[in-house]
Amino acid sequence: MTPAAEDIATSLEDKRVKLEAELALMSAPPESAGGISFGKRVGEGTSMAIERIEQVALHDDMQVLLKDVERALAKLDEGTYGECDVCGAEIPPERLEILPWAVLCVRDAAKK
Repeated sequence: MTPAAEDIATSLEDKRVKLEAELALMSAPPESAGGISFGKRVGEGTSMAIERIEQVALHDDMQVLLKDVERALAKLDEGTYGECDVCGAEIPPERLEILPWAVLCVRDAAKK
């Protein structure tokens, strides 16, 4: 692996560890097991429910990002890092600089 590839691998591995830690925290049971109820007025239960729904959506997004990070690490090992998984085109270096875990070119990412 070239020094540049090692730097990318280190960056991706750091991102993977961070995402896994955040996902573990989010997956832990809530500290307060208080009942969440809905009534005619917005109350504590409603606020808790809305917050939990937002956390679930964020958790799902983070899982997708983690899969992309893991795929980018695999592509480094395969020697295909920087190639689009769908069409095989080169992913522009500018895109990889901003999103080192990008596994799709802009065109195919837009279709997703």
